Amino acid sequence: MSETIPASLDADLRALLADVLGLTPARAAGFTVQTPLFGALPELDSMAVAGLFTALEDRFGFVLEEDEIDGDLLETYGALLAFVARKQGHG
Repeated sequence: MSETIPASLDADLRALLADVLGLTPARAAGFTVQTPLFGALPELDSMAVAGLFTALEDRFGFVLEEDEIDGDLLETYGALLAFVARKQGHG
């Protein structure tokens, strides 16, 4: 995890993923920056993506623009964490 990303943001994102996707907190806690998400987590299917994006906007107080949404965004946990951190003004 980058030094510019607060640990609280990492914890909040893990909790959000566990809640939205129905993962156990222990499973979400085991994610590393290399953990693949979309296409690797059965819980994160195309139907769950919209709910996840809405939850990200609500929880972290930003708006996802269409041009920000691409395949890389959900490729790994680290990519999603870095994106949320940038939207929050970290890094």
